[in-house]
Amino acid sequence: MTYQRKRVVITGVGAITPVGLNAEDTWQNLIRGVSGVTRISRFDPNGLPVQIAAEVKGFEPERYIDAKAARRMARFIQLAVASAKMAVEDAGLTEPPADPFRYGVVMNTGGGGVAEIYDEALVFAERGPSRVSPFFAPSMISNMASCQVAMTFGYKGPVITSVAACASSMQSFVDAYYLIQRGDADVVIAGGTESAVSPLAIVALARTGAMSKRNDAPQQASRPFDRDRDGFVFGEGAGAFVLETEEHARARGARIYAELAGGAITCDAYHVTAPEPSGEAAAAAMRRALEVAGVRPEEVDYICAHGTATPLNDVSETRTIKLVFGRHAYRLAISSNKSMVGHLMGGAGAVSGLVCVMTIRDGIISPTINLDNPDPECDLDYVPNVARRANVRVAVANGFGFGGQNAVVVFRKYEA
Repeated sequence: MTYQRKRVVITGVGAITPVGLNAEDTWQNLIRGVSGVTRISRFDPNGLPVQIAAEVKGFEPERYIDAKAARRMARFIQLAVASAKMAVEDAGLTEPPADPFRYGVVMNTGGGGVAEIYDEALVFAERGPSRVSPFFAPSMISNMASCQVAMTFGYKGPVITSVAACASSMQSFVDAYYLIQRGDADVVIAGGTESAVSPLAIVALARTGAMSKRNDAPQQASRPFDRDRDGFVFGEGAGAFVLETEEHARARGARIYAELAGGAITCDAYHVTAPEPSGEAAAAAMRRALEVAGVRPEEVDYICAHGTATPLNDVSETRTIKLVFGRHAYRLAISSNKSMVGHLMGGAGAVSGLVCVMTIRDGIISPTINLDNPDPECDLDYVPNVARRANVRVAVANGFGFGGQNAVVVFRKYEA
């Protein structure tokens, strides 16, 4: 298939995270270095090896969704719909589309209704099969976030869900980009969502050995690239973006945040949880994303790192960046928002996308907090602890997931 290359622009943003119930509050708190990690409040974590998480607090789904409909949705779906509504309103697309088949949705997730599966399993075991909710099946299925967003706005074009673990919402940008490039849609809501803070999920992830156990110091627990890091902190939240062809956006006089210049995906094909040590497959994703975007490595100003704070990931990602950028790697500004919001798994890439867009807009780089003792093997500029002013024209976001899933996206300052 041949097609005419289109410019894809971002015209709306929405987010609900552990540090903000909208995109702007999230961004301002990230700049200030505010941590959203606390002792778990949704249930009693006593007896669990990990008792901390980055929870979304104060979210009222009824502000965005009819109360009856909200009760029938899993929390990850509620977060997706609410963030999408913010993005659509921000983009000024509140009127029903003239041609709904030209509008699509890619709202990805990693675990989907994992928390609801745990809750309903307890109901089944303790109260019997007749007490299991009739709305349980459509609550737990991963694609329901995309489908509920589509139903909310009446979008009848391509509606898809890709599950790629921690790279899920980063891959949503790539999927949406190519939907628009192929001419399948003029407008796509893209993003990711996750809400799986439950006893079973916490224990399961803790058993992998990848989670921080700093239960007595929650806000200092997530320490990307720090010598004393001991794992990631589980988080929840969602982010959504309105992507359009430049032609469509300009025709309606939309405000444009930035250009989604390109992206790419690869796989390590190495291990179910550990990154491939050489970083070659992740580097291939970064190189291909830059190639698609038409960007030379030396043109990149900032990288929003995957930066999980696990011993293996941070060293591997540092190695990957050096493979791609060579000497320019030491001139790049790099930071990890997971130091503040934890690891949102399927929603992580959406937060990184927000960071890149806002960094380009405002000319300020959010810091990596808790980076007090740099790991000698992580010797690049990770913008430790304090935000930094900088003119950022090109920003790259990395997303690396369990199973070796790699997704990389390039954002560029928009110029007509």
